[in-house]
Amino acid sequence: MRNKIKKFFQDVTEKVKSFFSAKETEIAEKAHEVLDGTVAEAYVDTGVKILIAVVIGALLLAGLYALFNTTIMPTVTTKIQGLFNYAG
Repeated sequence: MRNKIKKFFQDVTEKVKSFFSAKETEIAEKAHEVLDGTVAEAYVDTGVKILIAVVIGALLLAGLYALFNTTIMPTVTTKIQGLFNYAG
């Protein structure tokens, strides 16, 4: 009887130790991920890519205006002039 009780408590102790060991590993992995700081890196990369695309597009459009010395997109030019051409 004494050996059965001892065995029971040893089994319970091992289960508790393994449970806490698994939780400790899980928390350590989450802490490493947070401290590593690579979670939001994709947002910054995407923002930089969009900014680069807008700047390159503006440079290309300015180059076309300089090259042809005429209006490339007449509807946009007309709408912008309409916005700023108001009579008080």
